[in-house]
Amino acid sequence: MSDNNKVIQFQKKKTHIVSVGALLVLLVFLIILFTCFKIDKIEVTGNKHYTKEQIIEFVQNEGYIDNTILLMLKNKINPISDIPFVAKIGIDCESAHKITVTVYEKAMAGCIEYMDRYVYFDQDGYVLEISLEKLSDAPCVTGMSFDSIELHEKLPIKDKKRFKLILKLTQLITKYKLVIDSIQFTSEDELILYHDNIRIELGDGSKIEEQLIDLNQILDGLSGKSGTLDMKDFDPATGTASFKAKK
Repeated sequence: MSDNNKVIQFQKKKTHIVSVGALLVLLVFLIILFTCFKIDKIEVTGNKHYTKEQIIEFVQNEGYIDNTILLMLKNKINPISDIPFVAKIGIDCESAHKITVTVYEKAMAGCIEYMDRYVYFDQDGYVLEISLEKLSDAPCVTGMSFDSIELHEKLPIKDKKRFKLILKLTQLITKYKLVIDSIQFTSEDELILYHDNIRIELGDGSKIEEQLIDLNQILDGLSGKSGTLDMKDFDPATGTASFKAKK
């Protein structure tokens, strides 16, 4: 056998050995991957509207893989979607047998009743969800009518002044961490808020920030009472407002 043939044969054997070695390494890797990364614990964070059990059910219903690494990779390539009120679901591998599911919920500013549905919008007035479910932490705006409403589009409020007022109001409610059940526009274009059994009259909304900045403190002093809180002539210097108890 010539020297050239010997070299060729040696190179073929070397290539074969390398290929077999690579396949063995791959096989060992796959065995470890599929046998040593079974999910035993799922931790859920960031959830507010859904319970931990509901979030886990969402995860397990979307092509679930009982493997920490593979499930994490799958969610990065094809994220879990179409969960009402949730913008994104993140999955991280914390250890060989534990994953953390992080829930990124949509930032609801408020809602509007429309055709027996609740239309949820963000602080810029874009429609986030249209649902049969009423969320307790999203104040509902009443006293308005619409021809049509489209998901992911801006609320079709023709009165631009009122539209800006709604957005400012819902932003301030979030800013000052107020618990408001509903928001009403009267036929005289005046604003009324409802908190538990208290009706809060704000007038035309021209002094809305001054009115809301101390509202939490005022409502704390009225805890357990029923009646009307008149803030139309609210004086921010004294921080007092007129309250008429319901008989």
